[in-house]
Formats: sequence, structure tokens, C-alpha cells
Amino acid sequence: MHDPPEERQLNIHLEPDQLAGVYANFAKVSFSDYEFTVTFARIDHEVEEGDVPGVVVSRINMSTRFMNELVEAMNDAWSKWATREGIKNLPETEDR
Repeated sequence: MHDPPEERQLNIHLEPDQLAGVYANFAKVSFSDYEFTVTFARIDHEVEEGDVPGVVVSRINMSTRFMNELVEAMNDAWSKWATREGIKNLPETEDR
């Protein structure tokens, strides 16, 4: 008999200067036959006239397969967040 394969754990290192992450309030998704690119930017919505200034804070290129997995993971996280928020916002009942 063969032993079951050992479960592998991810060991991801995060540099201290990346710990805080970056803030983005805009994303643009583009794609080709082979990959998706997601560009995250921080946009200044307070400008009332002319072009709206913004700065790219990150650009991520990924395979189509990984994009599919990312969309599934984000949908799952959104569903869990929405359920939690819905429970937190239920009206309180008075004990009688």
C-alpha cells in the first residue's frame, strides 16, 4: 500500500514594506487569448474640472486559469462577507 500524499502548506513571505498593502479605488481589467491583466489605481475624485488624476498602484498579469480561480475565490469571499453583514444588520428584538 502507498501512503497518502503529504499535505503541502504554502509558505509565503511578505516583505515588511509591503505589509500595509496599497489602496486602490479603481480597477481596469483587460485580456488577451492567453492572460488577464488587472490594473489597480488610486483616483482623485475630488477634482471637479478637467481630467481626473490617478496613479497606478499595482498591475497584475495572470493566466486565464488563475483568473477563473481568483473570480471564484472573490465570489466566495463576497458571499461570506455579505452574509456576515446581513446578520450584523438584522433588527434587534425586544425581550418580553
